[in-house]
Amino acid sequence: MTSEKRIALVGHTPDGYASEPLITHQQGRRHVFLLSPANASGVRASLLTAPESQLELAQRLRGPGVPLGELFAFISSLYFRGKLSYATRFAVAPTGAEGVHIITPSAGLLPPDMMVTMEQFREFIAEPVHAENEGYRIPLERDARKLLAALDDETDVVLLGSIASPKYVAPLSAILGKRLLFPREFVGRGDMSRGGLLLRCVRAQEPLTYVQVIDAVKSGPRAPKLPSAHKPKKARAKKVAL
Repeated sequence: MTSEKRIALVGHTPDGYASEPLITHQQGRRHVFLLSPANASGVRASLLTAPESQLELAQRLRGPGVPLGELFAFISSLYFRGKLSYATRFAVAPTGAEGVHIITPSAGLLPPDMMVTMEQFREFIAEPVHAENEGYRIPLERDARKLLAALDDETDVVLLGSIASPKYVAPLSAILGKRLLFPREFVGRGDMSRGGLLLRCVRAQEPLTYVQVIDAVKSGPRAPKLPSAHKPKKARAKKVAL
């Protein structure tokens, strides 16, 4: 018996994508996840780097550091939090390999529990996430090769991030090839919708359907809005005077 974590898997197969190369859960594949980074130069990130910031997270950044997953979940409170929750729940890695990896702007792939200090965070801010930026691309390619070497033939890599631009797809596809997948349900959804969808999948204990990034449909019509997660309140019966 290996020490790998096993989970119950349920596949989804929406209509209209029959021509795409699918790798479904029913085929018994294992999956590790790559999470695209939160925007380190955004408004919420600036709340942490301001010298006068009294936020508890900022104080920890200036001191011993903050776990990378927690840091990015603060910066992207819905989308990244959804990605991290989903990946943590559904990752199934072979023995000796990590199931969840976060893409960083300057340090390649890091685990969610890696401690990040203010100095390191400022390095993230300084490096643009762009396929032509060597400060970003070279560490990512280095770690993608290490990840591929640690995987067995039954494990694929799922990118939880945008495939509409080459910033993640170009360096990762060149190394991982057809083993690089992404959730088909992401097509036509914005970041907020994707975050909400991922959190619902975690609550329902149902993973999404993954398709190969190579030759996949990378854009499409806007997906319908997610139905409300709250149950409608029952209307109170009006009392009628007799």
